[in-house]
Amino acid sequence: MKILRATTTATRAGAYYVRIQAMARKHRISLEVEFDEHDTPDTKYIVAVDDYLPIATCRLYPLDEEHIMLGRIVVLPEYRHQGIGTRVVAEAEEWAREMGFKVSVVESRDNKIQFYETIGYVANFKRKIEGETFTCFKMEKNL
Repeated sequence: MKILRATTTATRAGAYYVRIQAMARKHRISLEVEFDEHDTPDTKYIVAVDDYLPIATCRLYPLDEEHIMLGRIVVLPEYRHQGIGTRVVAEAEEWAREMGFKVSVVESRDNKIQFYETIGYVANFKRKIEGETFTCFKMEKNL
């Protein structure tokens, strides 16, 4: 398995494939909702590839000069609980550090908070986000 920074059309397509398979399809999320204003030509993506198949992804975009949002962190169901999500987030954090960001931010679904806590994120339970699909909480980690 390889963890890639998606810098080509092909690897970006891999990120989109994982999101469509694991989120849009599973949770019946329209493409217009899954792919929002943060999916731009400047958005960064991490993609995990098993042989030739994209199996996990993460999206990165700046919030301000110090904070970067890591979002749409998804692992295909048959690849979960193998440490792949942790590896994808670690690569995203490394890329963010290289770009000069100081704080990584995630908006975690309530049932994923424990995962993010195990990799160093701290939840702000006062920052509850009611989305169209999920209830999330803002979490942060110093890079």
